[in-house]
Amino acid sequence: MASTTVASDLAALTRHSLAGLRMLLVFTLLLGLAYPLAATAVGQVAFPWQANGSLVRSDGTHTTDRSEAVGSALVAQGFAGAEYFHPRPSAAGDGYDTTASAASNLGPLNPDLVATIEERKAAVAELEGVDPADVPADAVTASGSGLDPEISPAYAAIQVARVARERGLPVADVEAAVAAHTAGRTLGVLGDPRVNVLELNLALDAAH
Repeated sequence: MASTTVASDLAALTRHSLAGLRMLLVFTLLLGLAYPLAATAVGQVAFPWQANGSLVRSDGTHTTDRSEAVGSALVAQGFAGAEYFHPRPSAAGDGYDTTASAASNLGPLNPDLVATIEERKAAVAELEGVDPADVPADAVTASGSGLDPEISPAYAAIQVARVARERGLPVADVEAAVAAHTAGRTLGVLGDPRVNVLELNLALDAAH
């Protein structure tokens, strides 16, 4: 009787194990192969620019060819020249390093962070000729990724006079360029209005 029970238990265990392995195989093929391939195919057909990194040419137009790209609309890069709009500060590596995306991980009361913010605020205020109290928060704080490609309209606004002066352009022309590259809230309610720095700078270069 005992041997019969053991044999029955082993048969049941084998049956259940094989059923589990079959399910594992089915879901591995379905979710690990078929679904990623289908999602990739849909992305390449319906959203080829976004699916290939949102790459941008030097004239500001979109491309899917990496050899033609000067950057991505999704990734910040440094613009040090006075004729360019400047992005947010970056804590990614030595700054804007796509291989070291990270924040500073310093708390809001950390003395080093507080000192750095005050230094940045003073530097931005002097560069843009504004009162330190008028310097927006995103001008002095790095994003969580260190690669945020966008700035607030307020930060763009205090840079307009400098960019116009350095490029020899009317302020109104630069303001119009900023407005053209300002995106509103997603679906009208999510997030905040923002200005893509790379696309804005490339548009100014292409136009002037």
